[in-house]
Amino acid sequence: MGNYILRRLLASIPVVILVGVMTFSILHIAPGDPAVLMAGEEATPADVEAMRVALGFDKPFIVQFGKWSGRLLQGDLGTSIFSQHTIVSLMKPRIEPTLSLAIIAISLSIIIGVPMGVLAAWNQGSFVDRGVMVFAVLGFSIPVFWLGFLFIWAFAVKIHLFPAVGFVSITDGVFPFLRSLTLPALANAIPFSALVARMTRSTMVEVMQEDYIRTARAKGLTEAVVNVRHGLRNAAIPIVTVVGLVFAGLVGGAVVTETVFAIPGLGRLLVDGVVRRDYPIVQAMLMVVAVSYVFVNLAVDITYAFLDPRIRY
Repeated sequence: MGNYILRRLLASIPVVILVGVMTFSILHIAPGDPAVLMAGEEATPADVEAMRVALGFDKPFIVQFGKWSGRLLQGDLGTSIFSQHTIVSLMKPRIEPTLSLAIIAISLSIIIGVPMGVLAAWNQGSFVDRGVMVFAVLGFSIPVFWLGFLFIWAFAVKIHLFPAVGFVSITDGVFPFLRSLTLPALANAIPFSALVARMTRSTMVEVMQEDYIRTARAKGLTEAVVNVRHGLRNAAIPIVTVVGLVFAGLVGGAVVTETVFAIPGLGRLLVDGVVRRDYPIVQAMLMVVAVSYVFVNLAVDITYAFLDPRIRY
């Protein structure tokens, strides 16, 4: 198992390097000159050139990339062009809202989606199966922002059950924390639970037709044991893949949800950086998203090995 994890870690290194090269290149292919933005509108050409030298933009690309990578390895993500604050200091207070929203949303997606998919597979062709498939199609088709506005109108404006916008830290109380994230988490969870339900259903239907399922039934095992221990476990690998990809995207920042519900998360930071053309923030956020995908995929690969030991070899 240790060798398998080591191989997966080593395989992730070229991916991170390639992503780093592509992310750093954005600064050079994006419109506008960061040196002009940092020097100010009233800066003279000499001021702009001095700023370019100070930022190291006069050096060759490979030298700039090497210095940037070195700072990145030391945990230095750069400095915002406009606020002049370090990007790490801008990201720190935004990690809790984004990570909390991601964990709650993905948990709801699993709690809702997996049982629905299993029920649909067990009752293939029935009214339950059709109902789950209708939910899967509708849930995945409805835009997240529309769900967000609908939830705000119904549960915040009309019946005042949940706050419309904002985020409350868990240090201010568990109940206010959960209330502030219920609506945005549901808005994210419904489309993803629809995807999980559809994936679970299709995978379970395929698995239940395998020979080892018939063998388990021939041994006299109960239907529940056959379905859960042999069926669901072997169907779990594609489900884990979907859940991992969704979670990685949410960790990088649920941009639409954070904007609709005014949650000060990483997604909002990325949007602000793009709108203001604050390239260091955009670079840092893209690296965070990319590294999140790499590490979540690594966790997914390790989960595969636990679900099916044959994958380790």
